[in-house]
Amino acid sequence: MKRTLLAGVAGLSALGSAYGQGLYYAGSESQENSPLKWTVGINATYDDNVNPTSPAVFINPITSAVTPNPGYKESAYSLNPYVGVSFVSANPQTTWDVYGRLGLIYYLDAPSASGSEDLYTQARAGVNLTHRFNERLRLSSRSFVAYELEPDYAYGFASSRQVGEYFYWETDNSLGYRWTERLATYTGLTLSGLTYDDNVPNADRFTWAVYNQFRYQFTPQTVGTAEYRYSQTEGDGLASDATDQFILVGIEHRLSPNTIFVAKAGAQLHDVDSTIGDGSTTNPYFEAALNSQINTAFRVRAFARYSNENYDTVRTVFGATSAGPVVQFDQYEFTSRETLRLGVSADYTVSSRLSVFAGVDYIPASFDDGVLANNLAVSGPFPPGVPARVSGLSEDLVNAYIGLSVKFTDRITGDVSYNYTDSSSDLYANSYNRNRINVGVRAEF
Repeated sequence: MKRTLLAGVAGLSALGSAYGQGLYYAGSESQENSPLKWTVGINATYDDNVNPTSPAVFINPITSAVTPNPGYKESAYSLNPYVGVSFVSANPQTTWDVYGRLGLIYYLDAPSASGSEDLYTQARAGVNLTHRFNERLRLSSRSFVAYELEPDYAYGFASSRQVGEYFYWETDNSLGYRWTERLATYTGLTLSGLTYDDNVPNADRFTWAVYNQFRYQFTPQTVGTAEYRYSQTEGDGLASDATDQFILVGIEHRLSPNTIFVAKAGAQLHDVDSTIGDGSTTNPYFEAALNSQINTAFRVRAFARYSNENYDTVRTVFGATSAGPVVQFDQYEFTSRETLRLGVSADYTVSSRLSVFAGVDYIPASFDDGVLANNLAVSGPFPPGVPARVSGLSEDLVNAYIGLSVKFTDRITGDVSYNYTDSSSDLYANSYNRNRINVGVRAEF
């Protein structure tokens, strides 16, 4: 019981613990040693809409002249060579879990969209550390960094493919202490940062958060939690700073030796330093994760999170107003961006040589209390009738994939997969669909 009480919570953090597994993380830590393993591979990809958020046409804000956009629904072929490394060192006192991957995306023909290039870098790395000072005191540290082009929706910040690369990092460091046989606490600090290149304005964020979680073990399989979190987010450009407080209760239940379920629910007190009006709201908050090895062949993971997010809050609303020949592209900062993120992934081993994998992400979001942040029309002052606020806009994204993995030899594996993305949005240039086909081969040694 002493070990179980602390073991189930290592690294559970204020912002969903988006490290490697992202929102799929359910508090489990590596239990067995894994020797140094290298992976070298290459993927070939066909993408029928390589710049999905590129508009169909360019409109001159003064003359309203329309020019076709060569990057609209443009297809492309790319190659993605990469190398990865990982190892796990686990003993009763200290556990290290280290992994990294470095790769490139090379487009055989550079996409035509403004700001696009023919070569991009893909890099990820993570270090997870658990150190047990004694039976009562434990240090947990989980850190992750990524520099890449394509979004991973399980991180909890991405909504769509952007033109440029992003740099994302997060570190969560906490101390756990067992006060009695049943009662323990975790107290920690989380730091995270998101930075895009110059082609994606108003999207950079920096967040720091502190949290304290009380844990009470009802049974060997069930732990109840009560948690308070406080975080501050610094916006970039037209994005305002924001403060969030979370008051949550939760449960962690091990349904079987190979299945764990973690859930928290409560209130989110969201306050945005808006330039107009009151940017304070109180919203429901919920997060959950499930990790299950159903049998030796079938594994399922799932997550859900509902929150008022601080990412991607400055958006362009096309045609909010129009005066004479002037076409308006009004930018609004939405102080309320309530978002639900759902994800499910599964893999099934058909035989020693063949396995199947699949997954789906669903991200509906509502945008309310949009405050006029800037006007892109170069016509001088705002024309009469420009609304100070816009509300009631929505955006839904579905991303699904399925694939096969074939083991040619003990060291060489081939993969083929299909990925479909559909976005339906009331916001400018964010409605699209996208199909990708990927074929790859990798060697492990």
